[in-house]
Amino acid sequence: MKYGFSTLVCPGWQWDEIVSAASDLGFDGVELRGIGKDIFLPSAKLFDAERLPAVKEDLRRTGLQIPCLSTGAHLSAQDVQAEALAEVTAYINLAAQLGAPYVRVLADRDPAPDASAVDEALLRENLATLLPLAQAQNVTLLIESNGVYADSARLRALCEAVAHPALGVLWDVHHPFRFFGERPSDTFGNLKAFVRHVHIKDSVIADGAFQYRMLGNGDVPLQEAIRALKHNGYDGFVVLEWVKRWNMDLEEPGIVLPHFIDAAKRL
Repeated sequence: MKYGFSTLVCPGWQWDEIVSAASDLGFDGVELRGIGKDIFLPSAKLFDAERLPAVKEDLRRTGLQIPCLSTGAHLSAQDVQAEALAEVTAYINLAAQLGAPYVRVLADRDPAPDASAVDEALLRENLATLLPLAQAQNVTLLIESNGVYADSARLRALCEAVAHPALGVLWDVHHPFRFFGERPSDTFGNLKAFVRHVHIKDSVIADGAFQYRMLGNGDVPLQEAIRALKHNGYDGFVVLEWVKRWNMDLEEPGIVLPHFIDAAKRL
């Protein structure tokens, strides 16, 4: 397995800081979900025609990979359909330029399940539009186990129904356990044919809601998840998704990243 972190962990860092920290701390790669003030990466100056070669050189020099570009697009709501299709298309094109194999999309807007917000017929329609575009660029779209699709049986049924080689799953270990009470071994049992990329984070329940904790300081059974991946020969990325961009009260990246790389390898 390879270890990475999402740039959600370091919303104040620029590209040079991200590369230096990842390389110095022994990470294998970085998942991109915004860089600094640029949350929509296809329009970031860092990736324009003049600067893109330098980005690729940084990756070559350090041996780092960009395994996944994460969009904010969700594909099951009529009111944002045009914007979502445009966003994912732009990210597919950028991923192809960067050599990133995966683009994350959402089938449900929020982590908490809300069946009323999901139009699965529209979701399948949008996937039918986007998947051939992704396949043509050698990119795979990953649906995250998020919202109602943190129900791993429902997510597996969707993937089996769509049955496209350019569709896979981003297994967020936290959400099926926290929202549906699934053991990670059961979740992986449902999704293992489709899992291409993994997010991990830890939390506890306090005052009726979950609160994020640094790896090993919560009660999410992460070791069970890592064991399932290892026993099935998973050799992709396990990525820390520490959502500091959305919650500035969380610990700083200089604390979280060294802790994560140590804790993940011990797991």
